Amino acid sequence: MSDELLQSLRGAIRTVPDFPQEGIMFRDITPVLGNPGLMSDITKRFVSDMENMGWRPEAVVGPEARGFIFGPLLANELGISFIPVRKPGKLPSDTISAEYNLEYGSNTLEMHTDALYSGQKVVIVDDLLATGGTVGACIELCSAQGAEVTGSLFVIELSGLGARKALSPIPVHALIEFPA
Repeated sequence: MSDELLQSLRGAIRTVPDFPQEGIMFRDITPVLGNPGLMSDITKRFVSDMENMGWRPEAVVGPEARGFIFGPLLANELGISFIPVRKPGKLPSDTISAEYNLEYGSNTLEMHTDALYSGQKVVIVDDLLATGGTVGACIELCSAQGAEVTGSLFVIELSGLGARKALSPIPVHALIEFPA
């Protein structure tokens, strides 16, 4: 996996100004999703990068909705389980919840109370890192079950919003970066 992957990825991401509200430069991954070869290369790159960083997760955690795209692909490639993190009222069994702030609002996420076990090593994956609120809530949910978050993976990181500092000491790895 060379810089060609990152160039292809950067070229496939569409920027939509003022979405979902004025002042936001939305980074749309829809064109990436339409390219099966690119999706496969992203998954393989995540695996390779994790190996290089010494991350050996036993489960992949992904928040709704786009973590549901990259998370299962990564979990399948690694031969480990995928744990969904959802918005309130979407999971059918007992849940724990965590509230968080987005760059343009707030929300709550939930995870099944029996999704993880104490000491289990997990990696969190999502499409985009902005303020770190969503992943921070995922970290809180994982930690509440005694799991160890090895790191967090993103296709895109929006720089300048303080997410890395907010998530510290959890390692952050993003394939590409855009200014916020």
